[in-house]
Amino acid sequence: MKVAIQGGQASFHHMAARQYFNGHEFELAECQTFRQLCQALHSGEADIALMAIENSLVGSILPNYALLQEFPFYITGETYLHIRQNLMALPGQSLKDLRFVRSHPLALLQCSEFLEQHPQLRALETFDTAESAREIREKLLSGTAAIAGKLAAERYRLTILAEEIENVKQNYTRFLVLSREEAREDGAIADKASLNFHLKHRVGALAEALDIFRRCGLNLTLIQSLPIAGRPSEYAFQVDLEWERREALEEGIEALRRFANQIQIQILGIYPKGALPHDYSGGKAA
Repeated sequence: MKVAIQGGQASFHHMAARQYFNGHEFELAECQTFRQLCQALHSGEADIALMAIENSLVGSILPNYALLQEFPFYITGETYLHIRQNLMALPGQSLKDLRFVRSHPLALLQCSEFLEQHPQLRALETFDTAESAREIREKLLSGTAAIAGKLAAERYRLTILAEEIENVKQNYTRFLVLSREEAREDGAIADKASLNFHLKHRVGALAEALDIFRRCGLNLTLIQSLPIAGRPSEYAFQVDLEWERREALEEGIEALRRFANQIQIQILGIYPKGALPHDYSGGKAA
């Protein structure tokens, strides 16, 4: 099995894949961008893709919601990874020796308070946390640190100078598992669904649509709006739903279709929900 991830070996995407597949062997298709990740899955270069979709500190990753609309994939699972960010550099250096810090933009944002406390560090954005660490090792970049996970420090033989520097310790990223085929319920009970739908631009349309979920006993765990290209003031909405009765989902979708015949509904996936860490507080922008 080949799994497409954004980033390289020892990245948080790699760690999330190891957590989700839990002992099963797989190869990595390493991609610099999320679009390249989707293209790798779409072309058949990868069998599965793992894509970050939201973080409990910085909220939803909006471009990735747009990719879910663009590419014909199914969500077949999800996993939540505890993100611990660490400052690392070549052995023999101290914090006062550093002038630059490299990492993915979201990682830099998650560690903004630490960076404000060390204004001598000039932040440089890169496409991946672990690749920032790899480049420091391969190019022997003195005076430069990376922000990444401990696995990157171990793999690239860097010294951790400051541990867990993220702004909030309850820092989790939700990753979606994507496939070209729908999930098969091989012993796993599907209890979560992701839907995408469009509504006509009129007063109360969204409130009426959301009330359908309540009446059918569906728990709305996320709603994300996305503008529709070429149609000003109109939006698509992606929602995540959970339930106690599987029949509630079918009832809700059918009621939504009856609500107005112009509604376009796309079922992105029906899958087992990922286990939430005990101190997970959810994404800010959901």
